[in-house]
Amino acid sequence: MYQASIRRSARRAFLFVYLLFLVACSGESPSSSESGALTGQLTLTGSSTVAPLIGEIAKRFEQTHPDTRVDVQTGGSSRGVADARRGTADIGMVSRALNADEIDLTAYPIALDGVAIILHRDNPLAVLTEEQIVAIYTGRVTNWREIGGSDAPITVVNKAEGRSTLELFLSHFKLRNEDIKPSIIIGDNQQGIRTVAADPNAIGYVSIGTAAYEASRGTAIKALSMNGIEATLENVRNGSFPLSRPLHMVTLGAADQASALARAFIDYAASAEVSDLTEAQYFVPLTH
Repeated sequence: MYQASIRRSARRAFLFVYLLFLVACSGESPSSSESGALTGQLTLTGSSTVAPLIGEIAKRFEQTHPDTRVDVQTGGSSRGVADARRGTADIGMVSRALNADEIDLTAYPIALDGVAIILHRDNPLAVLTEEQIVAIYTGRVTNWREIGGSDAPITVVNKAEGRSTLELFLSHFKLRNEDIKPSIIIGDNQQGIRTVAADPNAIGYVSIGTAAYEASRGTAIKALSMNGIEATLENVRNGSFPLSRPLHMVTLGAADQASALARAFIDYAASAEVSDLTEAQYFVPLTH
């Protein structure tokens, strides 16, 4: 009887510890409550092109799901990829297609964008050929007078490494970053806009969405046509503008490895429920 009593005590102790374990585990789930409502926090990092749109989507998502919080940070597409891989971000933001060496990630398209060459609004030139753009960025043309503009040195504004806008620019013009002779190196689109708007002799390249938004607010920039095609969202939509790109969110591993909360946010960001936010940020939504 003494041994049976010991066994009963041991079983009770085991059950007590097991119940404590279950309680602890139930408190670790960040994705849903007992009622099925979404709960928890998401961290997104990456593209400065995508971040303003995701920030607006996050506000509406939090209103719909009041027990969630979505933290959105910039730093460039390379940071989005790196943080998603390291697990320091639940979702990365990437304003390009994934590269061949990024097959460990799953990409979820949310919108389309293009990249526009921009000049100061007061620059008399209305058109530049692709050959002239390459000549300017490689330092073979250094004064606007050489291509029919004013007698003034050209301020070449280039993007920092790790920015997907730079990657698209280099790919389209078949350049390497070391070929570029920049006067100024900038980070995000807003910095590029401010730099060109403040310098009548500057040339840069930014998201068409950002350029269209800023121009509509009276910012002193203008976007140039490419190959006779205007830098407009409609031409991005119909696929005719040569410098176009998809905007993505990315997660590590296969799609079914993302958390329930991450998947819910990704699905929401790609849905017709936020098409108005996508258009308000001057991007092309994938759904209506």
